[in-house]
Amino acid sequence: MHPFSFASARDPLPDNEQKQTALNYLNEAWAEARHDGVDGDCLAQASLFAALAELVSTYGEDAVAKFAENLPGRVRNGEFSLALARQ
Repeated sequence: MHPFSFASARDPLPDNEQKQTALNYLNEAWAEARHDGVDGDCLAQASLFAALAELVSTYGEDAVAKFAENLPGRVRNGEFSLALARQ
């Protein structure tokens, strides 16, 4: 018998590392779906639905609605733009 379970054998990653790891997994899944012919717009809409549904189940509808109210400004400020700054 092992003194600890597999899940507890590893300390959880810090929040920023978890986010980067999650993004890497999503990028891989996205690339595989595109390779299989899934349209980028369909992927984006499904991803937003899944993300918002997860946030609602975790934080509730009011908190997620409040979070979403800030999205237009964040989009306009370039927080989600992937284009690299040119020199």
